[in-house]
Amino acid sequence: MELPGGVVVWAITRHDTLQSLLNDPRVGKNAQLWTTFREGRLPEGWPLLNFVTVPGMVTADGEDHRRLRGLVTQAFTPRRIAELAPAIEARAARLLDEVASLEGDFDLREYFAYPLPMQVIGELLGLPPKQQDELHELSNTLVSSSATPAAAVAAQQGLFALLASVVAAKRAEPGDDLTTDLIAARADDDRLTEQELVGTLLLMLVAGHETTLNLITNAVRALLAHPAQLAAVLDGTYSWAAVVEETLRYDSPVGQFPLRYATEDIRVGEVVIRQGEALIASYASAGRDEQHFADADRFDLGRRPAKHLSLGHGPHFCLGAGLARLEAETALRLLFTRFPGLRLADGEAPEPIASFVSNSVRTLSVRTS
Repeated sequence: MELPGGVVVWAITRHDTLQSLLNDPRVGKNAQLWTTFREGRLPEGWPLLNFVTVPGMVTADGEDHRRLRGLVTQAFTPRRIAELAPAIEARAARLLDEVASLEGDFDLREYFAYPLPMQVIGELLGLPPKQQDELHELSNTLVSSSATPAAAVAAQQGLFALLASVVAAKRAEPGDDLTTDLIAARADDDRLTEQELVGTLLLMLVAGHETTLNLITNAVRALLAHPAQLAAVLDGTYSWAAVVEETLRYDSPVGQFPLRYATEDIRVGEVVIRQGEALIASYASAGRDEQHFADADRFDLGRRPAKHLSLGHGPHFCLGAGLARLEAETALRLLFTRFPGLRLADGEAPEPIASFVSNSVRTLSVRTS
């Protein structure tokens, strides 16, 4: 598969192969394992560079990965997530009050699917509300496949600068948030470098709202395109949890995620991935793998449970999976309870996001009646 800039990698598209390689000790996340990177052959301003170089758990292996993940694990335990449920429900209800005041067609992403997870992760990290929209715009550019090299570099620099300013503000005035906790961990026993601190915040920000934004959008789009399935949820035949899981499989919020690297030659069927070559995890493809899922291209809430990989697998399984599921289930339940007649607006089909990482549509125009 050729990425922007003519960079060639292996795309892992089958469910079983992807599941195996995500948990394979011969596959690492440190970019120094990648021959192309190590030899300086990436084009200048490569738009995906941040995905492979940002300091933090997403680019770490082994003990480093366990150390970094351990610093934030307590914020995402089942008990802590359950404690967030009333606040998430209240936020969603307030947003729907605002939606109720809108007339005619409106963009569900802009008015509901985006602000809910952004507000939740913003409060968790202690991000100033006035900076959240700017952080969102910069993160959008970061995950775009169509950004120019200059725009990608500017977005990366802007995100790091904004998050560094948040860290500085929290050092001066600590709060009851994850950023303050990470600062304390760094000060206590130097378990975290300054770059890792900011890199961890960046990962939490992007993963904490972009994916859930896409999940809510994709679920609403799928339900409105399958009215019989929606009716079966509203009459109690299927749960909102079932909607979330089937959406994750059917229309994964993350299409493909870069990158992993072979630490030795790995044979996959008739193919050999050579040591030092890069792999990209094709989650959206794995979810539609007809060898693993019967009628894989059909949105079916009644299908027999079959584990998808859209939240990852192995050591790098999504740390915020429980929170994303809670937010999406709450958002969908309240949205369709409040507006059971919600429907897609008339007009052209929604335009996909110009990204092979972020998988959704740019806008989702709907109306409440």
